[in-house]
Amino acid sequence: MSTPSTALPGVAATQPTPALRIVPARHPLQMVGTVLALALILLALQSVLGNPRWGWGTFAEWFFARPVLEGLARTLWLTALGTALGFALGTVLALARVSGSPLLSAVSWGYVWLFRSIPLLVLLLLLNNLGYLYSTIALGVPFTDITLFAYPTTQLIGVFTAAVLGLTLNQAAFSAEVIRGGILSVDHGQYEASAALGLPRGRQIRRIILPQAMRSILPAAFNDVIGLAKSTSVVYVLALPELFYTVQVIYRRNLEVVPLLMVATVWYLVILTVLSLAQRRIERRFARGQAQGERSVSRSPSRSGRRPASTGAAARPSLAAPAAAGPGATVSLQGVSKTFGEQTVLDDVHLELRGGSVTALIGPSGAGKSTLLRVINHLERADAGFVSVDGQLVGYRRDGDTLYELAESEIRRRRADVGMVFQSFNLFPHLTVLENIIEAPMAVRAVPRAQAEQHALDLLERVGLSDKADAYPRQLSGGQQQRVAIARALALQPKVLLFDEPTSALDPELVSEVLGVIEELARSGTTLVIVTHELGFARHVADHVVMMDQGRVIEQGSPAQVFDRPRQQRTADFLARTL
Repeated sequence: MSTPSTALPGVAATQPTPALRIVPARHPLQMVGTVLALALILLALQSVLGNPRWGWGTFAEWFFARPVLEGLARTLWLTALGTALGFALGTVLALARVSGSPLLSAVSWGYVWLFRSIPLLVLLLLLNNLGYLYSTIALGVPFTDITLFAYPTTQLIGVFTAAVLGLTLNQAAFSAEVIRGGILSVDHGQYEASAALGLPRGRQIRRIILPQAMRSILPAAFNDVIGLAKSTSVVYVLALPELFYTVQVIYRRNLEVVPLLMVATVWYLVILTVLSLAQRRIERRFARGQAQGERSVSRSPSRSGRRPASTGAAARPSLAAPAAAGPGATVSLQGVSKTFGEQTVLDDVHLELRGGSVTALIGPSGAGKSTLLRVINHLERADAGFVSVDGQLVGYRRDGDTLYELAESEIRRRRADVGMVFQSFNLFPHLTVLENIIEAPMAVRAVPRAQAEQHALDLLERVGLSDKADAYPRQLSGGQQQRVAIARALALQPKVLLFDEPTSALDPELVSEVLGVIEELARSGTTLVIVTHELGFARHVADHVVMMDQGRVIEQGSPAQVFDRPRQQRTADFLARTL
C-alpha cells in the first residue's frame, strides 16, 4: 500500500516527494579561524615545551617541594581570610550605604573612598609599622581614664596579622561597591512585597534581596577574589613567605629564575582554575528560577501527601472561607493626606469600610488609588490623618493628640493582617511557587514548615494551580502568577486583602481567570479593597464603590447608586468615557 506524500510547491500532488538531502551552510571563515587558532596553540606549546631554557627539570624538582607547598598553603590561607573577612565587612558597608541613615551612609562612603584610594602596598607597610605610630592598642571609655583593654601593638599585630588586615580592609572597600550594586539591581517591587508580607528585615535581606542580588554580585565578586589571590604576592614586602616570596628566596639561591617563576605561575593557574569552577557552580545555584532550560516538576502524592490534581488551566478555582482567609475587619481612614514634593496625592480622605465588605476604588489614573492602598498597610507613611483596622492603628500608637510611629517589628506584626496583591505580581523569582507561599507564614506566624506546606497546597488547589507547586514564577503565565500572588497573600490569613489593579498587567484572555478567583474571595468573608479599571467586574462583585479624583473621594455608595445614579458630574463624565 502506497504512503500518501505531501506535495512540494509547484509539483503535482500525484508525484511522490523526492528524497531530499539537506546540506548545512558552510562557514569558511570559521574554519580558517579554527585552523589558525589550533596552529597558534601548537606553536606556543612547541616553543614552551621544546625550549630547554625553560628548565622543566628544575620546575619538576621544585613544584611539589616542601617550601613551595608551605608558601602555597600560606597564600591560600591569606586568600580565604581576606575573602571571608573582606566580603563580611563589605556587606556591612553596603547595607550601611543603602540604609536610611545619612550618617551610616556617609561613613560607608568615606571608608570606600579612603581604602580604594590607598595602594595595597602602602596600606600593608602602614599596618606593619603601626607600632611606630601607636605603641599600645587600647580600648576604653573616651575622655575618661577607664581602660578596658591594652596591649603592645608590635605583639598584637605581627606580620601575618598585618597582611590579613591589609587584604581585608582593601577587599572590603571594593566588595562593598560590588554588593551595593547587586542590591540596587533588585527590583523595588521585591522590597515592597517582602515588606507587605511582614517579613523581618533580616530575613528580607537574607532570603529575598541578597539571593537575587547575587546574580549581579557574583561575576564581579569572583573577579575581586581572583584579584585578591594574585594580590597576596604583594605581601612579600613584609617578608611573609607566601608562594611568590618563597619562590623568590629559592631562585636567589640557585639562580634558576625562570623555572621557579613558572612554578609560581602554574600554582596560580591551578588556584584560579578552581575559583573559576567554583564560580560557575555558585552562579548556577543562584540562577534558580532564571535558567531557560528549567522545567516544572509536579509534586507527587508521596511528597505532598495529596492526590494528583488537574492542571491549572482546567481546574476551577474554589476558595472556601475557613481555609483561605481570616475574618473580615473594618477599615477606617480619618483625614488621610499624602504629598510627594509639591504634588498632593491624597487630600483629607475619610472612608469607613465595614468588615467583610468588597470595596472597589475607581477613578482616572493619578487619582491616588494605589497610594491609598499603600497607606492602608503602611508601605507609605501618611503625612496627616491615620488608618485603623478593627480599631487598631496601623503603623502608630496614639498618645493624646500625638501619633508615634511604631517600631519596625510591631509594624510588621500588624501589617500581616493586611495582605496585598500587587499589580506586577512581585513574586520572588528565585523561589518556587510553594516556597513563595510558605515563606511568610513560617517567618511571621511561626508556622511549622510541614503545616505551612499543607496550607499552601490547599490554597494552590483552590486557585487551580496544585500542579505548579515546584514551578518557578517565570514558568507561569501572567494569570497563573497573579493567582499565586493571591494564594501567597492568603497564606497569612489576613483580615483585609488589598488588590492594586490585579489585572492591568495581564493579557485580556488571562483577565477572567484572575477575576474568577477574586469573585470567589468576595464570598469568603475577608474585607477586600480593589483598585480596578474593570468597571463591569466592580459592578458585579463590589458592594461598595469609591470614586476618587485628584486625591479626594468625590463619591461613594453601592454599585447601583454610583454606576446608575451618580451624584457628581465628574463621576458621570468618567463613567461615560469608560463604560
